[in-house]
Amino acid sequence: MDLFWLSQGMADVPAAADWLSAREAAWIARMRFEKRRSEFRLGRWTAKNALALYLRRPREAADLQAIEIDRAPDGAPTPLVDGCAAAAYISMTDRADQAVCVVGPPGFRLGCDLEVVEERSAAFVDEFLTEPERRIVAGARDLDGSRLLANLIWCGKESALKVLRTGLRRDTRSVEVSFPDGPLVDGWGRVCVRAEEGPVFPGWWRRYGDFVLTLAATDGFGPPRPLVDPPGLATAVPAHSWLPS
Repeated sequence: MDLFWLSQGMADVPAAADWLSAREAAWIARMRFEKRRSEFRLGRWTAKNALALYLRRPREAADLQAIEIDRAPDGAPTPLVDGCAAAAYISMTDRADQAVCVVGPPGFRLGCDLEVVEERSAAFVDEFLTEPERRIVAGARDLDGSRLLANLIWCGKESALKVLRTGLRRDTRSVEVSFPDGPLVDGWGRVCVRAEEGPVFPGWWRRYGDFVLTLAATDGFGPPRPLVDPPGLATAVPAHSWLPS
């Protein structure tokens, strides 16, 4: 099974709003904070372009307007094309002015997450990671490895919780991350997340500079293929454009 992904940065999002559907524009109008508005636009821009590329549709403003990212009752993104369910399943994530959308066939439940490789406190590790996961972090060779592993494990958990369609409403320690090939690899590495009730969600992870990206799904799949190569994430730098200058 092939999965595809697209990354976009805040600078890629056009200033105009003619690519948003009427409902999406109305949602933005009700948002009080600039951070939320800018992240919403970035996420929708990325997801619409990913779907257009995946479905081989044009990407002019009017064409993107016909693609709408609705929300299921549990909060999961639900893509529509011309008002009907799209022939695709998506997962979305954004962090530090970058967004990723992963696209796969309908019925193939998946989740993705993007994090910055940054310092995580000992309290964070103790509170949100399981004992085996804490041992993985403690076994890092250096500080950068420790930061990577703490964020990578958290990233894997978030991806699996999206597969379960619960998000952080569920205890993060109820899913446990492991690495079949070892935790530090070049390129795409395998990740495995086991839920406490038994299901195992296979996936992949990769580091891009200061970012780490993970994917998980209900069934096994090969390394995800970029819809645009090289992906923008390969040269991205974490930023927070919504902050006042």
